Amino acid sequence: MVSTSSTSAELVARSNRLGRDPRVTNYAGGNTSAKGAETDPVTGEPVELLWVKGSGGDLGTLTESGLAVLRMDRLRALVDVYPGLDREDEMVAAFDYTLHGKGGAAPSIDTAMHGLVDAAHVDHLHPDSGIAFATAKDGEKLTAKAFGDRVAWVDWRRPGFQLGLDIAAIKAANPQAIGVILGGHGITAWGATSKEAEKNSLWIIKTAEDYIESKGKKAPFGKPVAKRAALPAGERHAKAAAIAAHLRGLASTDDPKVGHYTDSDVVLDFLASSSYEKLAALGTSCPDHFLRTKVKPLALDLPSNATVEATLARLDVLHEAYRKDYAKYYDKHAALARTELAGSLGTGVAESLRDSQSSSVPAMRGADPAIVLVPGVGMFSYGANKQTARVAGEFYVNAINVMRGAEAISTYTPISDAEKFRIEYWALEEAKLARMPKPKPLAGRIALVTGAASGIGKAIATRLAAEGACVVIADLDLAKAQEAAAELGGPDTAIGIVANVTDEAAVQSAIDQTVLAFGGLDLVVNNAGLSLSKSLLETTVADWDLQHNVMAKGSFLVSRAAAKVLIDQKLGGDIIYISSKNSVFAGPNNIAYSATKADQAHQVRLLAAELGEHGVKVNGINPDGVVRGSGIFAGGWGAKRAAVYGVPEEELGKYYAQRTLLKREVLPENVANAVFVLCTSDLSHTTGLHIPVDAGVAAAFLR
Repeated sequence: MVSTSSTSAELVARSNRLGRDPRVTNYAGGNTSAKGAETDPVTGEPVELLWVKGSGGDLGTLTESGLAVLRMDRLRALVDVYPGLDREDEMVAAFDYTLHGKGGAAPSIDTAMHGLVDAAHVDHLHPDSGIAFATAKDGEKLTAKAFGDRVAWVDWRRPGFQLGLDIAAIKAANPQAIGVILGGHGITAWGATSKEAEKNSLWIIKTAEDYIESKGKKAPFGKPVAKRAALPAGERHAKAAAIAAHLRGLASTDDPKVGHYTDSDVVLDFLASSSYEKLAALGTSCPDHFLRTKVKPLALDLPSNATVEATLARLDVLHEAYRKDYAKYYDKHAALARTELAGSLGTGVAESLRDSQSSSVPAMRGADPAIVLVPGVGMFSYGANKQTARVAGEFYVNAINVMRGAEAISTYTPISDAEKFRIEYWALEEAKLARMPKPKPLAGRIALVTGAASGIGKAIATRLAAEGACVVIADLDLAKAQEAAAELGGPDTAIGIVANVTDEAAVQSAIDQTVLAFGGLDLVVNNAGLSLSKSLLETTVADWDLQHNVMAKGSFLVSRAAAKVLIDQKLGGDIIYISSKNSVFAGPNNIAYSATKADQAHQVRLLAAELGEHGVKVNGINPDGVVRGSGIFAGGWGAKRAAVYGVPEEELGKYYAQRTLLKREVLPENVANAVFVLCTSDLSHTTGLHIPVDAGVAAAFLR
């Protein structure tokens, strides 16, 4: 037996290789294991252990901390106490009593598959080619044709202890076999060494791919339908941007969602195929797929050239029908599940516990679609955050590949809705969801911050991202905007875009990029600005126009374009202006800047009055003297203001602090804190407000 460190390290390395190959498995899909020996610290004797990927982990990014470690003697002993299918869920809790050592991940439902199969190394994977066989109408016969006796067939069974027993029995009866096709689900392979298990897994996947390629129909989805052909790239992106906010509003009817847009060739070709509507209606099959995508997508039935108005009107109708259909699906199968449970308890007990059993089936989690398909345009996927939304789209691409493969060699036949429901509303799935960390305050919200590559804007973007929001950093300097976005975590958290707020087309492009990146928009921060410190007589018309174009006109353009999205979504939202103490305070040599800030301050009041009926709050923040980290002060404004007050430029921050009531210097983070407070639920009933963030400047008190 190899040592613990080499066993687990070898398993992690194999898992990472398999998980990073999209042909092999999808994100967080599948699991791997290895058996080996370690010295028991209590007895000093060798003990046989199982290392297996824990619940909720991802093979591609797996580390040793993501492994569950179990004692094989105790795991095998569970066979003797297994109470049968009716009480199979109890076995997951029993795994806790087989754990070895401290820490480690929680064992997943597939643990029995790995522990009970008599092989040192086991891989359970979800390759598109393997699932194509698993979902083919005559999958069992095709498995024999393609793989001979090296791969066996297992009829669909919900993952669990019994499935582990079934696979173990098949391996024992077929010593020549290297793995199995799991009906409706995926593949499992094994080997005496880690290298052999990986080799066998890849052989099954490659053999399935080759069979589909050589034996399958060349046009499994039928002839393309011209009226659903992909629009030219520019045209489809414009249409996607035009419908994205409305779609997100529909998908967020029950709970706020973040969106993701996909227009890959795989998606566009599927939407243009003659089999599109038939196959979309069948939904997905692999549990990992439909847990992310729901049992089926919302599929638009209009041609590619349908107008935006016609598209939105039809989507409204289809969405209402989708919700009703999903509610029927839930009610029907929830009732059947309760009946099955009542029967398993016995007539007398079932009668007395009738009321309590209603809680045994989890409540419906929402009736909105997770996948929306729009011919000619692409796919919109939704989730609680950007990663979940993106991964849902990736899973549906997997499902398209599965359907293509199954249709090429047979007829795509997913598992029944009844079985899908048993997985989707499984008590164990509910328990997994309950273990997820509590969402951050701004989770599911999408923010656009202008002038956000440095200074106050960057601090605001950083705080919003830290609180769970998706953030678009808009700035004149694209490189700095992208660098700032990368610092916040990359495209699942933030993106950087170029935006000149004085240009109407550029502002609309920024809004379009935002809704295409994250599905919509909830929070806009008008922060872009510049400062010219000149007296009245020194201020030129060009100075005046520049100051007003960037801040007064720029804020107006951004707010107007954003308001269209916020109104279309019907989810409310926030518009926040970073104004200034100077909007109410009269100081020397500051005519253009202060007048512009007063303009912004009144825009807050005007927009609050106009947008309130749409649930949109509009508020402002009045900072003062934010010197440290400020692009404005570094660009010459600081030197000029220091000259006005007769202090060295490096002492300007301290000077500003000493003239305040609190004697504190104002930092970019202080402004960011105020933005966060304004857009939380604690101030859900506040609009038209200006919050001073100036450490107390009595002359700027609001009256």
